Formats: sequence, C-alpha cells, structure tokens
Amino acid sequence: MVEFLQQMINGIALGSIYALIALGYTMVYGILGLINFAHGDIYMVGAFAGYFAMTLFKWGIVPSFIFSMLVCALLGVSIERFAYKPLRNAPRIAVLTTAIGVSFLLENLGVIFWTPTPRAFPQVIPLKIYQGIYERFGVIINNRQIVIVSISIALMILLQFIVNRTKIGMAMRAVSSDRETAWMMGVNIDHVISFTFAIGSMLAAAGGVLVGIYFNRIDPLMGVMPGIKAFVAAVLGGIGIIPGAMVGGFILGIAEILVSAFIASSYRDAIAFAILILILLVRPSGIFGTAAREKV
Repeated sequence: MVEFLQQMINGIALGSIYALIALGYTMVYGILGLINFAHGDIYMVGAFAGYFAMTLFKWGIVPSFIFSMLVCALLGVSIERFAYKPLRNAPRIAVLTTAIGVSFLLENLGVIFWTPTPRAFPQVIPLKIYQGIYERFGVIINNRQIVIVSISIALMILLQFIVNRTKIGMAMRAVSSDRETAWMMGVNIDHVISFTFAIGSMLAAAGGVLVGIYFNRIDPLMGVMPGIKAFVAAVLGGIGIIPGAMVGGFILGIAEILVSAFIASSYRDAIAFAILILILLVRPSGIFGTAAREKV
C-alpha cells in the first residue's frame, strides 16, 4: 500500500506537467478546431529558454520562468500568424500537415543550434529544498515534487480565472462557441486567436522549465513524446475542454508511473497509446466531452 501511494505521488507530479502541455492543445482546438502538433516542440523551446536564462544571464528561477514564457508566447503567436493564419479557410488536412511540418522544423533547428547532446539543467532551487524530505504515513514527498505540483496547479487556476472571469476570456468562449456570430458581435477574432496561442505556449514553456528542474536533463527532441502524451491527455479529458485537459493529464501521469513501477518500465510509453485507443473506442468525446450532433 505504501509503495502504491508513493507511486501515486510521483504520478501526480508527472501528470501536472502533462496537464500544462495538454491545456495548450485543448485551448487551440477549442478556438480553431486545430491540433497543433508543434506544441510539444514549443515546450522544448521553453525548456531551453529557461536553461539559457539561468546559464547565460545567471537569472534566478522566477525571472527565468517569466523569460521562458514570454519567448514561447512570441513563438506561438508567430507560428499562428505565419503558418496557420493563411490556412484558416484551407482543408483541415493542409493545416494538419503544416502543424507537423512546423514541429519537424523546430526539432531540427534545435538540433542544429543546440546539438542533439543532452544538457544538464541548472539546479536553481537551493540545495536544501532538493534535499528536504517530508514523510507522512510512510510516503516520501520531496520538495521538487511540491514545487512542480504547486506551480502547475497555480497556473491552471489562473487560466481558469482568465477564461471565466475576464473580458478576453469571455471573447475566447464566444469564439469557441460560434466564431461567425462572435465576429458579427464585434469580437476581434485575430486578437483572440493570437492570445490563445500566447497563453497555451506560455503554459508549455512553464512545463518545459519544470521538466528541466525535475529531471535535470533537456535536449532538442524532448518534446516529441511528452507532446504526444499531452495530446492523449487532452483527448482523454475531452479535447477543447479545459478541466478535461487537467484531469486527463493527471490520469495519464499516474497511469504511466504505476505501469512503470508495477508492470515494466518498457511499457510506460505504450500505456498512453493504449489509453488513446481505449477512449476512442469507448468514449470518443472524452471524459468531460459530449457527443456532438451534426445537422444534414
């Protein structure tokens, strides 16, 4: 029982990172109906932006977080403006292909500029926090996990506040519900879409920095598998639904850790695809999703 609870704690820490990345997927899909497969690589750029802020500029954790999020916000808006905006009225397969192309572009640019060699992420959090161990009921929780889960939950709550309690959030919900009607009511569609990409990319950047802190390792291809798993988390919770992305991320992280601990570590990546197949067979709309009816 103690071992099970211990792995659950580890899974929650990992799932919180998946949830941050999944939020970007689900926000963009909710507004545009687009699966932004370049999102995992934006997460990778965020990790490197934080890395260079800490190593080159010698900044602390908070300025590095802000810098990383701003860099990725600019990157996300630029990708939308130059890659996706010209294709808004194009067939979906064209947009999907472009998203995959942008993903490969970012990965290969990362390999060219930063080399494929993994880099050790700076331990910017004081060593006493890394060494601090709390023991409750035989379950050990380290401060690294506490920091990651706390920051992730705080960002998720902030996102919920923005979407539900602000004017731009109201505009986002209007565009998500009916883009044409929102436009006729005076909503600036381009501004809303750019803001959505900026917020989603900032969350991905935060996830990248947290992964660097947690695993102490980054590389230009680090966004491939987490990006796919975060997409699975978004589908699991209900693509386009923000609370669904959060829940899906936590479920996927816990499932991955439990499979790795009690079955075999070689299956930890396979569980994501197994969950994807299962959810598409049993409930294609996801946990929080509802089946949509199309008029013919």
